[in-house]
This record gives sequence, structure tokens and C-alpha cells, in this order.
Amino acid sequence: MQILVTHGTLAHTRVMHFNRWQLAGALAALLAVLMLLSGLVYHFVFLAAAREGWPVVSQIVRFVVRDEIAQRERFMRQNLDAMAQKVGEVQAKLIRLEAMGERVSGLAGVKPEDYKAMLQPADAAPAGSSGAPAAPGTSPRPTPGGRGGPYIPLDSPSAEALNGTLERLDERLDQHLDLLALAESRLFEARLKSLLVPNSRPVDGPVGSGFGFRPDPFSGRTALHTGLDFPAETGTPILAAAGGVVMTVDVHAAYGNVLEIDHGNGLVTRYAHASKILVKPGDLVRRGQTVAQVGNTGRSTGPHLHFEVLVEGVPQDPAKFLAGQAGPRQAAADLATRSGGRR
Repeated sequence: MQILVTHGTLAHTRVMHFNRWQLAGALAALLAVLMLLSGLVYHFVFLAAAREGWPVVSQIVRFVVRDEIAQRERFMRQNLDAMAQKVGEVQAKLIRLEAMGERVSGLAGVKPEDYKAMLQPADAAPAGSSGAPAAPGTSPRPTPGGRGGPYIPLDSPSAEALNGTLERLDERLDQHLDLLALAESRLFEARLKSLLVPNSRPVDGPVGSGFGFRPDPFSGRTALHTGLDFPAETGTPILAAAGGVVMTVDVHAAYGNVLEIDHGNGLVTRYAHASKILVKPGDLVRRGQTVAQVGNTGRSTGPHLHFEVLVEGVPQDPAKFLAGQAGPRQAAADLATRSGGRR
């Protein structure tokens, strides 16, 4: 391709030669410059005209971008509607969580008024303070710990209202998680206490002689039997009635080979007449662990286990513990009674 350039005053002609690649490059550069100029004009002129409301240009710009704006608003509205629906679902789940948390806290020993008082700072805030209208036909509950939450109408949600609602839901979820953690701690504590109460049978078998007064098998005179006798063959495993620490391993004239386990809070179990003891003082034992074997040592008429439960050194009826009648609270009550009225 050739381009002739002439000058009017000078009879001199210039000839410029271009090949097709040079021509294509020039066209590409020209298009890039035009696109850059159009972008600058759109950004600095048309958008400014639309924002500031120029008489003619703003109408042209709005007409051109009307469909784009409508599509964008429709997309945002759909997203807000979906978010509002999710917020409603989270609120419903939170209400169920509150009810379950109240029940679990009750099982853990947290009083209902204490539970509601813990939730009062978040739940007692009026619904109108969040900027969201209240649900039609409903009224706020008068109790400080009432359940509920802000009402978000699905037909006209706003991003600000949704963000505020999500923040409040997050705070309430944190509170309920803390309460459930407290309830879990209380339940775990109660579980530990139950594990330290001797309510597991030390020998699998019937009781031969119970707690209370009976004729002495050697003298025939009436005497207090301070435990339970479990007849069994020599070598039968003796199991720890609860978890604890081995306190004493001894040989006694009346008890024979005797083992005592300390369960804390003044609660001790005693296992007598054993043929063999498998633990030593200071050992930590768990419920159901084999600690000894049935024997016929000491003051005994035949192979059996003599099992005692003592609170602050005072013998208790082991049958009450084995029957589950004396839980941690009952054991504590017995301890307090014995400590206050012991002779």
C-alpha cells in the first residue's frame, strides 16, 4: 500500500509504503486509542451526567443503562430474599436451640431463672431498636428471658437490616454456646461424682447376710453386721464398686486380708476376707476393676466377701448404694448428717 503526500507550494511529492502487517498494527492501535477514549468519556462524562442529573445527557445515559441497572437490582433483590429466608431458618433453629438449652441446663442443675438471667442482655433488647419492624399481630413477651427475635419481612429486606440481624443472632448463639458449655461441665461433674459412688456390685452373686443386727456366727449373740456378705468360691474376682484410690492394704485379725478404697468426700469402701489382693496403696482404680479375690481369711466361716461402705468412718447400709438409692447428693447429705450428729 502506498500513500502520496504533496505540498501545495512545493512541487515535491512524498511516497509512503505500508505492508499489510504495518497496516493491521496501525488499525489495532487506532482501535485501542478509540476504546480508551470512549471509556474515559463514559466514566468522566456520562456517569457524572447520570449522577448529577444533567438535562439531556443524563436521560440518554439512563436510557442506555436502564436494562443493566434493572438486571442488577433484580439480582440483588433475589440475593437479599435468599439471605432473608436463610436468616429466618437460622432464627427458627435458634429458638429450638434455646428450648433445648433450657431443658439441658435444668438437667445440669441450672435454675430456670438463672438461665433466663444469663440471656437477659441479648434477649431483653426491644425489637424496634434493631430498625426492623415487629411481626404483625404479635407482641413482645414481658419476661426478660423471652425468646423470639427481630422480624425480617421477606418482601422488602435490606442489607443493613440483614447484617444487624446476623450480628444479633451471632451474639445469641455465642451466649447459648457458653450456657451449653456450662451445662456440659455440670453434667460432667455429676458424672464424675456418680463414678465415685459405690453403686456397682463387687461380686456377681446373691447376698448371704445383710446389714444390721444378727446372731453372731461364732458366739450366737446378737451383734451388728456392718456390711454385706457375698458368698462365692475362693478366687472369685472382687471388683471395685466405684473409682477411687487404694487407701489401705492390710492383714486384720477379724477382716483377714482387707482392702480399703477412698472415693473422696469421706466415702470409703472396704473389702474383707480376701485370699489375694491385687493392688497396693496409692493405686488409682476404676469402677469394675478387679482388685482382689474372694477368700476365707480372718474371722470367717467360709469363703465369701465382706463388703462395707463407710462415710467419715461410720458404716452405712451398702444395699442402699447398690440399689442406686444413694446418689451423690444423698451421700453428701449422709455425710453432713453423720458429721453433725456423730456420737
